[in-house]
Amino acid sequence: MNMNIIRNNNNDPRYNLALEEYVFRNLDLPGGCLMLWRNKPSIIIGRYQNTFEEINPSYVAENGIEVVRRITGGGAVYHDLGNINFSFINRSNAEVIDFAAYNLKVIDALAQIEIQAELNSRNDIVVDGKKISGNAQIIHKGKVLHHGTFLYDSKLENLQQALNVDPTKYESKSIKSVISRVANVSDYLRDKVSAEKFMEILLANLCKDNEVYEYKLNSSDISAIGKLYNEKYNTWDWNYGSAPAFNFKKANYFPWGKVEVRLYIDQGIIQQVKIYGDFFGIEDMADFEGMLMGMQYDKPSVMQKLSTVSLAGFFCAAGTDELVNCFFD
Repeated sequence: MNMNIIRNNNNDPRYNLALEEYVFRNLDLPGGCLMLWRNKPSIIIGRYQNTFEEINPSYVAENGIEVVRRITGGGAVYHDLGNINFSFINRSNAEVIDFAAYNLKVIDALAQIEIQAELNSRNDIVVDGKKISGNAQIIHKGKVLHHGTFLYDSKLENLQQALNVDPTKYESKSIKSVISRVANVSDYLRDKVSAEKFMEILLANLCKDNEVYEYKLNSSDISAIGKLYNEKYNTWDWNYGSAPAFNFKKANYFPWGKVEVRLYIDQGIIQQVKIYGDFFGIEDMADFEGMLMGMQYDKPSVMQKLSTVSLAGFFCAAGTDELVNCFFD
C-alpha cells in the first residue's frame, strides 16, 4: 500500500491546525496522508466546547500558553514539546466515526517497541489503565481526519494547572472535558530517547509495510495555509467567540464590600450583566452594567473599558485591577 507523509517541524499550534485542515479539505493524496507534529505549550479546544469553561485563564496568561480551537469534537487537551501529535487523512466512505481503525495502528506501533497499550471505553489509548493518547475524528465529503495526542514526555503538572477550571463558575450546554489519569509513554521505555528521536521511531513503525512518499508543500499550498492561519486560527472569533452561549458567575470579597458578577455571554459577546453586593456607590448600577453590554468577553477589552470609567461613583474604593478580576476566573 501507498502512504504519503508530510514533514512538519513548525511548533505554532495555529499553523499546525491550519496545515492539517488545509490538507484534509484540499489535498487528495492516493493512499492517504500521515503527519506527525508538535506544539509549543498550548491548549487545543474541541470544536463544540466553551473555551472559557476549559482553561485556567490566569495560568494561561502568565505562562504564555496559546489557546486554539480545532475542527474536531471532543475535549480540551494540553500540548507541549513533550507531546507528539499524529494526523491520519484518508478517503473514506464511512458514515460513522470509527476510532479503532486508526487507534489500532498506533497500538500496533507501540507494541513494536514492547509497550502494551489498549483502547478503553472512551476510545482513548491507555497503558496500565492510564491515558497516553486522546483522539478525535471528523468525516466530510468522502474523507476522514483522525488525529490524536500522544503524551511522550509532557509536563503533566502543567497540564493539570492549565486545564484547572472551577465548574461552579460556568453554566452552559457545551461538551465538557473528562479528566483522566494520564501518563507519559517515556515512563514505559526501557531506554529513554528524546521526543524528536521517538517521533522517528513512531513514524517508521506506523509506515511499515507501506510504500512511503513524501509530499512537499508548494507555494500555492503555503499561501492557502497562511490565509487559513490569518483568517481563522489566529483570530479571537474562532478560538473564543465560537463558544456556545453560557452563564458566568463569581463573587469576590473586599474590605469595602462584596461584589457578585453574573454574565450571559453568546458568541463571545457580553449580552447581559448583573452586579450584586453590599458595597456602596452613588451612581446607578444600571449605567455601569450598560457600559459592558455588547463587549467582547476578554480581559484586555474589559480592562481597557473600565480604565476609562470613574469607578468611585459605582464602587467606593474599588481599584480597576481588582474589579476586572471579578469578571474572570
